[in-house]
Amino acid sequence: LGHIKTNTMANILVTGGTGLIGRHLCKRLKEKGYSVSILSRTQNDDSGFPIHQWNIEQGLIDQEAITTADYIIHLAGANIADKRWTKNRKKTILDSRQKPAHLIYSKINESNKSIKAFISASAIGYYGAESSEKTFSEDDSPAKDFLGSTCEKWENSTELFKEKGIRTVLIRTGVVLTSNGGALAKMKTPVDLGIASALGDGKQFLPWIHIDDLCNIYIKAIEDIEMTGPYNAVAPDHKTNKEFTHVLARVLKKPFWFPNVPAFTMKLIFGELSKILLEGSRVSSNKIRTAGYKFLFPKLEDALNNLLIK
Repeated sequence: LGHIKTNTMANILVTGGTGLIGRHLCKRLKEKGYSVSILSRTQNDDSGFPIHQWNIEQGLIDQEAITTADYIIHLAGANIADKRWTKNRKKTILDSRQKPAHLIYSKINESNKSIKAFISASAIGYYGAESSEKTFSEDDSPAKDFLGSTCEKWENSTELFKEKGIRTVLIRTGVVLTSNGGALAKMKTPVDLGIASALGDGKQFLPWIHIDDLCNIYIKAIEDIEMTGPYNAVAPDHKTNKEFTHVLARVLKKPFWFPNVPAFTMKLIFGELSKILLEGSRVSSNKIRTAGYKFLFPKLEDALNNLLIK
């Protein structure tokens, strides 16, 4: 039977559990024998998991969500790539990451509840978008741009848990590859149409991770009591935008021949949001691997074959 972990049947409360990553993660947690519930704004949900409601603006959380939780995984946050970055949108992106953590902390304090770990999503946007030869690690400082400062404030909102003596883990996530929806669906569309081309100069790095590896890293963060602080959730296979598109075209058996999409075109279409498409850093996965994590999909071609070729 192998080693049965004592954490099995622990209760995991997941915020953002109805999102793309959340749905995958809740399913994996259930398969591992955990009891899973979701914090959601609405009761109408088809996830198949118990739903506890919360209202961040009104500062309300179903108290049972907190009192029954052994671990909290915090994934909630407005999608950074959904809309143009207007001043209002930037505020929404930041508030949707900071406020929920503060609210959860205040409810934990009120209930005198002790949880075993608080595990929060973060993003490799922390390092900014420097398309240089530098490889960023968890020891590097945050970038001074919008994404860097958003990630810094997002992570800072978890400091209260750490100060309370709760083990706190931050998962700085790259571009998550899934078989349905998300970034890969958007990248795949032009390739399917036979117009695969790099964006801008194509030299910007695109740190990526297969959804199964990301879910397993979250599970490791629950089970490995040595894990604390930030970890980059990116595969060890560094690819530029041009290289990524090349591999994607090859896996889909489509031509890669179109000229690069000029940066100014991207800026016209997406505004400041184009930064996440046109700029990107090389990010190290050494820390999570040193902690003993073994990637299921360390190579891009294997990940894409797994997700796209049925």
